[in-house]
Amino acid sequence: MKGGARRSVRRALYVLAFLLVLEYLVLPQIAGARHALQVLGQVRPAWLVAGVALEALAVACYAQLTRSLIPAPSRPGFATASRITLSTLGASHVVPGGAAVGASLGYRLLTSEGVSGPDTAFALATQGLGSAVVLNMLLWFGLVGSIPAHGFNPLYVTAAILGALLLGGVAVAVALATRGEDRMVALVCRAAGHLPFLDGPALGEALRRIAGRLRTLLDDRPLLWRATGWAAANWLLDAASLWVFVRAFGGRPGPAGLLVSFGLANVLAAIPITPGGLGVVEATLTALLVGFGVPRGEAVIGVVTYRLANFWLPIPLGAAAYVSLTVGRLRDQRRAREALRVATATAAAEAPTRREWARAHAITAGDRRSSTPPSRVDHDDDPT
Repeated sequence: MKGGARRSVRRALYVLAFLLVLEYLVLPQIAGARHALQVLGQVRPAWLVAGVALEALAVACYAQLTRSLIPAPSRPGFATASRITLSTLGASHVVPGGAAVGASLGYRLLTSEGVSGPDTAFALATQGLGSAVVLNMLLWFGLVGSIPAHGFNPLYVTAAILGALLLGGVAVAVALATRGEDRMVALVCRAAGHLPFLDGPALGEALRRIAGRLRTLLDDRPLLWRATGWAAANWLLDAASLWVFVRAFGGRPGPAGLLVSFGLANVLAAIPITPGGLGVVEATLTALLVGFGVPRGEAVIGVVTYRLANFWLPIPLGAAAYVSLTVGRLRDQRRAREALRVATATAAAEAPTRREWARAHAITAGDRRSSTPPSRVDHDDDPT
């Protein structure tokens, strides 16, 4: 099958998967749409503004998480890191499995800002993995608080299994990187030797650098706690935004129910079915919030408005941020070329003439062969 045909089949599968999610997960949740329309008349605009502000703060915390994992000498400024974060979010919300696309774009943007490749790879990998670990911990806290009050739900088993697998994988990776580095590098290099376009020794060296950075991170407790704090702030502000949007229409989800709904929806969104969990997040949040006592109309409208700020708004903002980064880089390149041109012109204007250069080097018109001192020339011309 040719490349074009494979792409067409892939697109068709994505469309079918999206329609499947829309048909069996999203549309059944719109059953309370009539009541939801009545709820619209009770909206409190100040709460909507507060929800958008909380989403902006969540993005800012995620940008700070990225900055905290990059060494200070090459760390980009907060404004630049925020624009890179918005660009990656916008890209990840456009295509299924967009997390990989966003990570690739983030890598290119960070390295173009002067961050080295190994430092960028470590920061992005630690950022994504650490953020996922913090999300699962928040979900487990919510489960511990909600099960005694609301009973057991079969979805909790799925969440617990996914969380346990993730945390177990993190523990194994940390152990290999910090205590079995040689074994891990040898295994990866051996596997890379059987794959085309991979340089085993270079990959092993990169893994050693990442393992060294991971050891540094684990030894630097203030940095570890700071990164964990930024990741937790990102998720908690995002969850608070969801609570505010639901509250804007009269819903009052409890803290435990909110954390379980929010955590489980985002864990399921990591499965690359639709871009950014589109449809999956809406359906999961609505169903769980209703299960925790929020009226269906308030839950439907609250989740829809939350996703407008959480999912859709970063797409145009991310595009604008990417354009600003590109335009700024082009402007800097033009300024550098102009500065080089001015410096070259100034140097050419101030350069000595050939006669001045020859006089400065003791070269006369009668002897152009060398700049040898006169005593040496007289000695060579003496016939005796």
